[in-house]
Amino acid sequence: MTGTEVRNDAENTGPSGYAAARLRLLTEGARSGPPRRTALAELTDEWLTGLFAAATEGIRGGVSLVAVGGYGRSELSPRSDLDLLLLHDGGDSGAVAAVADRLWYPVWDLGLALDHSVRTPAEARKTAGEDLKVQLGLLDARHIAGDLGLTSGLRTAILADWRNQAPKRLPELQELCAERAERQGELQYLLEPDLKEARGGLRDATALRAVAASWLADAPREGLADARRRLLDVRDALHLTTGRATDRLALQEQDQVAAELDLLDADTLLRQVYESARVISYASDVTWREVGRVLRSRAVRPRLRAMLGGGKPVTERSPLAEGVVEQDGEVVLARAARPERDPVLPLRAAAAAAQAGLPLSLHAVRRMAATARPLPTPWPAEAREQLVTLLGSGRPTVEVWEALEAEGLITRLLPDWERVRCRPQRNAVHIWTVDRHLIETAVRASEFARRVHRPDLLLVAALLHDIGKGWPGDHSVAGEIIVKDVAARIGFDRADVAVLSTLVRHHLLLIETATRRDLEDPATVRLVAEAVGTQGTLELLHALTEADALATGPAAWSSWRGSLVADLVKRVSAVLAGDSADEPEPGAPTAEQERLAIEAFRTGAPVLALRAQTEPAATDGEPAGDPEPLGVELLIAVPDQPGVLPAVAGVLAVHRLAVRTAELRSLRLPDDVDDGTVLLLNWRVAAEYGSLPQAARLRADLVRALDGSLDIAGRLAERDAAYPRRRGWVAPPPRVTVAAAASRHATVFEVRAQDAPGLLFRIGRALEDAGVRMRSAHVSTLGSNAVDAFYVTGTDHAPLPAEEATSVARKLEETLRA
Repeated sequence: MTGTEVRNDAENTGPSGYAAARLRLLTEGARSGPPRRTALAELTDEWLTGLFAAATEGIRGGVSLVAVGGYGRSELSPRSDLDLLLLHDGGDSGAVAAVADRLWYPVWDLGLALDHSVRTPAEARKTAGEDLKVQLGLLDARHIAGDLGLTSGLRTAILADWRNQAPKRLPELQELCAERAERQGELQYLLEPDLKEARGGLRDATALRAVAASWLADAPREGLADARRRLLDVRDALHLTTGRATDRLALQEQDQVAAELDLLDADTLLRQVYESARVISYASDVTWREVGRVLRSRAVRPRLRAMLGGGKPVTERSPLAEGVVEQDGEVVLARAARPERDPVLPLRAAAAAAQAGLPLSLHAVRRMAATARPLPTPWPAEAREQLVTLLGSGRPTVEVWEALEAEGLITRLLPDWERVRCRPQRNAVHIWTVDRHLIETAVRASEFARRVHRPDLLLVAALLHDIGKGWPGDHSVAGEIIVKDVAARIGFDRADVAVLSTLVRHHLLLIETATRRDLEDPATVRLVAEAVGTQGTLELLHALTEADALATGPAAWSSWRGSLVADLVKRVSAVLAGDSADEPEPGAPTAEQERLAIEAFRTGAPVLALRAQTEPAATDGEPAGDPEPLGVELLIAVPDQPGVLPAVAGVLAVHRLAVRTAELRSLRLPDDVDDGTVLLLNWRVAAEYGSLPQAARLRADLVRALDGSLDIAGRLAERDAAYPRRRGWVAPPPRVTVAAAASRHATVFEVRAQDAPGLLFRIGRALEDAGVRMRSAHVSTLGSNAVDAFYVTGTDHAPLPAEEATSVARKLEETLRA
């Protein structure tokens, strides 16, 4: 229908004329979307204008008919309510009541839903001041008929009130949105979503308009209008296919709605809904953070100005990583950061944000998306470590990941992600989309980092275990193929790629075997053992199985299922036990190590050497390119004495050097050189940000630490007090275990804990206080997880008795928890 046809049909103000025109408009296949909604609003305006003219005949001025809410925005879906306000100047109340009756009854006679009120401007403002929902509806007030001045005056007053009251009303609106999200869930993940009420739905889009009208903050506009339009289009089709005023997209109606919108199938429909909801949800997050920032600055500014004598307050910027700082509760890029020259910066910024429990600034993400260069293939070691750190950061990972995904950075880093992005899961057990399930699995896996020797492989496997769901066929088989390529591009070596592909291929093996096979049958256990291959892979697969199930939903995991899987793992481990080996004896020292050891013994002081470490930046079967930096190797020789490990670890922490790996061994000097023992420490370290300290400074501080003149504990306590506290996530507690059969020559303590400044210092000091001798230490930092093994003996150079070993482990764990 053309605009002229709409007006001609509306000239007949009777219900039958409007009803016929309305029916023709809604059943006209060639028109849909915004044009149909606008035409329906215009048709309704014309009809109501005719009703109003007839109802107010003989009444002079002082009355107007106003559309509010969705009708005020001209967003009429086929079964939408008509939100109407009859506005009057307070004159003849009887005449106004008669006008209302002549307007409302024809609407009811047609069976249309009507939300109506009759008020003076003063009454409307008073009600808006008491009821936030009324005020929100009036923000979209639109004149239909009658006294235009009356309507314009109310609109001006309502907008002025809203802007004046914004510091009070916006927090109320945010709380209202949060409560609704808690009740209705997140639109972008629900199999049967409420298009209006769920988080990321039409209500939130309207809330963003209200925030913009306050002039206090504004939402990111890219894609927001399109997202709103798509949700409205889906609601139109839902109303037409069901014939009901519903906003819930039920499973049984999705195919019909998809057909109404000329979409391929219900999955395509849901993916469009999810993508739209994700845009609105992200815009909401950014907008509410900006509202909070503005309100905080308004509250603090007068006090700061008074303190600074009227000067402009200085914004604090706290460094988090190289090129990354915290400002106003967000993670932003440092002024000297150059994304166009630093391809690792997006991952480094994301990891720093997740570790600090802070959101990534919208401006920072957009700048990186626009200017950052692609990572080389394979990725540099730092990029791989930063990805692992991001994945291992727990709950804050979700918000940071979504910020990267909103600007297209995730699919740029991992192109295979596009196939699972916003992909629905047609399974009532699953509560997330495929991509969100993968991130949730990584979050759950981070809680199990203390249980495995290679948390980096666990976290990457968690991220990629369902990556094959974007392809036809068995997603485990497809995923195995994909992960081999992805893992090699990320930079894992051949052995790690093999483990990751095994984990992805068999990520359902334990749960399916435990719940569907006879565990008393030796063939069952033998088949699982053959598929898994090694104890290390079995350990990872066990943790991945539980993380995957917990991330699926409450129906996917139970204590019963957990006990069955644990029983299976125990049986498979027994079959694989023949692969275990005794602790290897340390090899002969290198010439450089022996030289440093002799010098340290003869001088009676520590001696150290620094040199860069590199490895070929090439995958197996490809020619090596430029060497890839691994960090700096720090070799230290110290005459055997108490307190060496905590002293060295403390000095490195004070100088902000992150320990990547470390080994400690005791070296007996040859009798023809000197009769003595020297401790050799071989560390790989990297500066957290900035440049490395000079070797002379490290040695001088190490000397002071060993003689007790450097208060390492105090320095680290000061640094810890200033360290940015994480928000929204509590790290899993540390775990200390005794590896009973790991060595015949020593007791082995395995420590798994959240990496933090001074962690190794605290471990070393606790072991020294326990009165044990350190035989060797093997320290590894994988992402945000410290995975350490300490080989110790008693004063008699023999392993500790079992009871004493248990006591030392318990005390060490208590120290780390404190």
